[in-house]
Amino acid sequence: MPNKPDINDRLLWEYDLETFNYDKSYKIVIERVLERGTLNEWRAVLQYYGREKILEVIDWSAQLNQRMKDFSRFFLQSDFLNAA
Repeated sequence: MPNKPDINDRLLWEYDLETFNYDKSYKIVIERVLERGTLNEWRAVLQYYGREKILEVIDWSAQLNQRMKDFSRFFLQSDFLNAA
């Protein structure tokens, strides 16, 4: 398994990515991808962190509004992430 999900560095622009710990800071990474990520970045965090960890972040997050939380849950359960 790679040491980080395959996401664009622009999502974490304010962090020093040479020292950023993607495992310890998973909540930040997942929030950013849910808010601003592409379909491929959604797939990357799903593959790297897994569905349960993403759902945990959705429930925990104060950054995501209720509409974004509802959409994220729906999107995770849909077949869109498996589409070409």
